[in-house]
Amino acid sequence: MRTIHKVSAFRFLSRSRQIYKDPLPFHRENFQRYGNTFKISPKPGLMIHFTCDTELTQHILQKNQRNFHKSSLQTDDLGKYIGHGLLTANGEEWRNNRKLVQPAFYKKQLATLVDSMEQVIQKELSRIQPVVVTDIHDIFSDLAFKVVARSLFYLEDMDERINRLQHITEQAQKMLIKELRLPFLQWYYDRRWLSGDSSIAYHLELIDEARAILQDIIDHRRADTKEYGDLLDMLLQSTYEDGSHMSDRQLIDEILVLFIAGHETTANVLTFAAQLLAQHPDKAKAVQQEIANLSSQDLMEQLKELEYTKQVLEETMRLYPPAYVTDRVAVAEDSCGDIEIPKGSIWLISFFEMHRRKDLWERPDDFLPERFEPELRKSYTDHYFPFGAGPRMCIGNNFAMFEMALVLKNILANYDIQPVGNSIEYHPLITLRPKNARVIFTARK
Repeated sequence: MRTIHKVSAFRFLSRSRQIYKDPLPFHRENFQRYGNTFKISPKPGLMIHFTCDTELTQHILQKNQRNFHKSSLQTDDLGKYIGHGLLTANGEEWRNNRKLVQPAFYKKQLATLVDSMEQVIQKELSRIQPVVVTDIHDIFSDLAFKVVARSLFYLEDMDERINRLQHITEQAQKMLIKELRLPFLQWYYDRRWLSGDSSIAYHLELIDEARAILQDIIDHRRADTKEYGDLLDMLLQSTYEDGSHMSDRQLIDEILVLFIAGHETTANVLTFAAQLLAQHPDKAKAVQQEIANLSSQDLMEQLKELEYTKQVLEETMRLYPPAYVTDRVAVAEDSCGDIEIPKGSIWLISFFEMHRRKDLWERPDDFLPERFEPELRKSYTDHYFPFGAGPRMCIGNNFAMFEMALVLKNILANYDIQPVGNSIEYHPLITLRPKNARVIFTARK
């Protein structure tokens, strides 16, 4: 069996400050030095295997996925902030809840939400100020959070509560990053005498506040005789195979997951897409031409016609995958080719590196939406994972694509986009978040 190279503890610790800010350059150096798989021990007793190997990725996520669970990095570390919803649960608990939640995200069900999506999108995009340098991630983050909230539950006076939920989830993510990137400081973050944003306890109190807000929304919905046709209605009405309903605690866990995974990833992709289109005006013009040629006023029909717009989004997610890594732990001893997989070993899969491998992609660093033309898509299925892969593929992938296509349609129908600077910066948190994402919008005549 192949020997997997280990990065020295000294090399890891000497780069800890840089790794905390951005681990991706460190990962790239090790992939270039050791090949498509290597391992690191960030603290005593913890060994993490990193890979961008396509065969190993398919084995872990698809072919033998039952032998691989989410690791404690998600089930425990992330789970303590957002509970045990689809993103953090394992085994039968995950399977049962996935089966219950999945129908809410079928295309037929989502078709009932696109009109409300469009209303929120148009309202939020009205904040754009032409001919002003704009950090678009702020706009897209607010927009995406409100689209998720409006799709989940309809509230007349939702803004204040939604803004508070957004603040809490963002603060919790920042705290989690500190824990994961600097695990040797865990003892410090756990100190009860700490206050403010340095304390785990403080952030858990924020999460309790968020759960209380959601519980109040659920209680009011149960007391309301009106049907709103949103996702909350559907989740409250859905039953497990034994006829029982999801508990309020589980329902809140799932809503927290949808808020964090649903708004964050969408906002990130839209921000990167807008920057890429600003830097490639010929691609933006192709999108605008497609919008001008739409033949229907029906939003679902329009979404079918926005083919090149979809290619732009797919290429954006290749270059800047929002879920840029995922992890699994081996339940039992296993192997893949000449790689031994010990029981209990942790595997972190880098989609960011896989999507940029020169042996898999022609001109991997270039923005080429044309590579995702319909007849070419199938050739990438073994090494393109914008929403993950296998049974645990993101449940909201169709929801996200619908929303993002509608956003680009509304922006590019009304504005041209100019870049501010030549580079695209990012900040890897739980998702790959844009940084200093500034552009200038000019109203189209």
